[in-house]
Amino acid sequence: MIDLHTHSLLSDGELLPEELARRAQAMGCGVLVIADHVGFSNVELVVPALVRVAEKTTALGGIRVVAGAELTHCPPEQFAELAERARVLGARWVVGHGETLVEPVAAGTNRAAVEAGVDLLAHPGLISEEDARLAAERGVALELTARKGHCLTNGHVAQMAGRVGATLVFGSDAHAPGDLCCREFADDVLRGAGLSEHQVEQVWSRMEALLEGRR
Repeated sequence: MIDLHTHSLLSDGELLPEELARRAQAMGCGVLVIADHVGFSNVELVVPALVRVAEKTTALGGIRVVAGAELTHCPPEQFAELAERARVLGARWVVGHGETLVEPVAAGTNRAAVEAGVDLLAHPGLISEEDARLAAERGVALELTARKGHCLTNGHVAQMAGRVGATLVFGSDAHAPGDLCCREFADDVLRGAGLSEHQVEQVWSRMEALLEGRR
């Protein structure tokens, strides 16, 4: 089980990163990305802290923790600069907070995140075919999420990705213990987005390949 999108109390989650990792491990997760919400207000504090947690936790074995960052409600014109800063500070997986239906995300954020070269565009809402195509061309993955509200457009995201050949991945977007997903439930989320059994397996194999280069 791989989860590419979770949050700790370093942003708006409920658990210390260490407890989040332990709880995920207990549910069968082998690779966990902790991508706390960042902007220029806190990126200098959050990312280095997650890097330390990733190093210490992974060294113990049992679960691999990846230090990430979710660029959240960042003005579109600042995305590229913030993404670069997060990487310089050690983020191995950069997430763009996409244009979900349930938050007032600025129009143009999906495009700005893709152009900035994020690794994952989270909950991209009613993403346009043009932006999905650009994501496919630039190797930016699109998220199928288990998060309440954000998941309303999973079917649309899957349809757009299939139309243009974009990579689909899974992220729980967990903020609390009850948000963490086992593999069985994650598979159901993917099926619920309209994916076939073969496509579900493709999602997991592609996720493994994406993370291989970030060791």
